[in-house]
Amino acid sequence: MSNPTVIDFDDPLVRVRPYINPYRRAAGLVYSRVRWDLHPESWRSRRMLSAWRDKYLDQKAVILCNGPSLLKCDFGLLNNVFTFGLNKINLLFDQSDFRPSCIVAVNPFVIEQNLKFYNTTGIPLFLDSASSFRRGLQVNPRRNVVFVHSGPPGFARDCSISVHQGATVTYVALQLAFHMGFREVAIVGADHKFATQGPANMLVTSGEKDHSHFDPSYFAGGVPWQLPDLFQSEYVYTQARDVYRAFGRRLINATEGGMLEVFERMPLHLFLSQ
Repeated sequence: MSNPTVIDFDDPLVRVRPYINPYRRAAGLVYSRVRWDLHPESWRSRRMLSAWRDKYLDQKAVILCNGPSLLKCDFGLLNNVFTFGLNKINLLFDQSDFRPSCIVAVNPFVIEQNLKFYNTTGIPLFLDSASSFRRGLQVNPRRNVVFVHSGPPGFARDCSISVHQGATVTYVALQLAFHMGFREVAIVGADHKFATQGPANMLVTSGEKDHSHFDPSYFAGGVPWQLPDLFQSEYVYTQARDVYRAFGRRLINATEGGMLEVFERMPLHLFLSQ
């Protein structure tokens, strides 16, 4: 007789409630939205998001993901291109003079670990509202900081009310790029594979070095981080691709190598020269 299966109670799939309660879900969504609406920063951020709407109509943009292949990117090609940095892109700054046009972050652990930078940089920031105003932690509101509210599943073509996180900050950046009017968007550094394995979204403690991101200190030294949900990421990437296509826009994967095959592939220099 085989041994009984050992249940891992730290697995997010095990910890989820056994039933689906639409009333609880609806109440949670309304509470989250109303709670943010009552915050004074909500209305300021909504006005700022409206000002970003279609600001770069029919232009090109590049989203810098955080995989190891990002270091293969020729940043000199991006001098006159609008770029979205993600999460801890500032760890690149000691290695390069390149600076992104803006930075997007939504994960609470990322925002907490990178708080000092977020509170001092002058680069435009798009940060998750709930993760930025937690007990004992606050991102300082400033003219260059926009707080976005994370809502239910979907693709927000207008981000002034809510966005959907979709298990990856890259999906939020794709929504913001559409919101800003970009017609063609390329992503680089999207390796779509991780050295650390385990259930999606499980909270783990980092080792001495990070082998899954462009900088070995990205998640290192015992800090908490959540394992990626690659399946859900591909699902929302497909949704983003289809929305862009439906409106005559295009998404390109300009990553050197990697495992992401949802988007059309093209070298970055060709994408920028067309």
